[in-house]
Amino acid sequence: MQHAKKKWLPLLMLFSAVLLLSACGQNGSATSASGGTAASSAPAPQFDLKDLSGNEVKLADFNGEKVYVKYWASWCSICLAGMEELNTLAGQDNDFKVISIVAPDFKGEKSEADFKKWFAGMDESNTTVLIDQDGKYAQQLGVRAYPTSFYIDSTGGLAKTVPGHNTNDVIASNFNAIP
Repeated sequence: MQHAKKKWLPLLMLFSAVLLLSACGQNGSATSASGGTAASSAPAPQFDLKDLSGNEVKLADFNGEKVYVKYWASWCSICLAGMEELNTLAGQDNDFKVISIVAPDFKGEKSEADFKKWFAGMDESNTTVLIDQDGKYAQQLGVRAYPTSFYIDSTGGLAKTVPGHNTNDVIASNFNAIP
């Protein structure tokens, strides 16, 4: 029995070391109470996208303002369930701007033409939707799942990233904690 313990001890130590090292290799961002990561306020990647009407919208247009950016997809049931709530938030007088972004032809999203036709049937008059063709900006932000929320502070820093749905109360609370 003593010999068996000696045989497994080095293997157990190796396994423990691998676990410890893999944990050290994780992104060093702090995890927030709502499950997101708090960035070190590094500058948010700048976008220059078009809205559904073809108007150019740049992140730089919101210099000095906080911006809530929600990435979503037309096929995402969680995203669709939160659209009415997002539309309500976008229509309110907040101390932050609300933008949503879809990425046609990326991660299963419809083509731009099909998306526009589909979205025209939605009743989301307050919601600004920007088109990120082929997900170029999504890749810069590291979007892995839909929906994903990005909180940009008034200096243009990426203050927080939260995968999953955020209720309007959570969004407002998160912005209250961001300068």
